[in-house]
Amino acid sequence: MTKTEGEGALEVMSLLKHAHATAPPAMAADASGGYDEALIETWGEVPPYCGRGRRRNRRKRPVKGWKFMRVKKIRSGSRLLKVRTRVVYGDPGEVEKLLGRHTAYIERSHLTSRQMNRRVSRKTLAFSKRQELLKAACALEDAVYNWVRPHASLRRAVQEIGRKWEKRTPAMAAGLADRPFRLAELLRLVPVGLLNSN
Repeated sequence: MTKTEGEGALEVMSLLKHAHATAPPAMAADASGGYDEALIETWGEVPPYCGRGRRRNRRKRPVKGWKFMRVKKIRSGSRLLKVRTRVVYGDPGEVEKLLGRHTAYIERSHLTSRQMNRRVSRKTLAFSKRQELLKAACALEDAVYNWVRPHASLRRAVQEIGRKWEKRTPAMAAGLADRPFRLAELLRLVPVGLLNSN
C-alpha cells in the first residue's frame, strides 16, 4: 500500500517491468497521478556521455517508441461534459488509434471488479487491513471472473443443436478449459503461487 498516487504509480510501473523488461506497453492514464514520471524512472535511459567536458546531465530521459496518453475528464457534479486527451509520448495519430480517445474499457473492468470484490469498492467499510488479504481477495476475484463466470460477449453458437448458444468463460475462450468451473471446484485447487513459494 502506498501513501501517495505517485508512489503507487511507481509501484505499478515496477510490477509492469517484470512483463515488459525493455519498453513500457502502450498506456493511457488520467491527468494526475505521476504516471509519466514513473515511466521515466522505470524505463528511462540516461543520455550517453559524448566524452568531452564534465558530465552534466545524468537524469533519465524518455526513449523513442513509447506510447503514452493522458485522459482528462471535465465534469459538472456527476455529469461528464467533455473528455480531453493529450499524447505525451509517441505519434499522436498512432497512439489515439491504438488506445482510443476514452477510458470506457478500463472503467468497465474497474466497475466489474468493484461489484465482485467489496475490498476495492469506494466509500465502504469493507476494506482490508492487511495487504496479503487484499491480494488474496483480488486473486480469488480474478479466478472467478476467468474460470467460473460465463461472459455473454464470449458465447458461441452450437451448430449441431440449431440456434442454441454455448456459454463460455474467458478461460474457455483462451483454450485453457473445456467447461466453466464451479466455485467449490475452483476453491479445491492449489494455487501455483503457493507451490512456488515453498
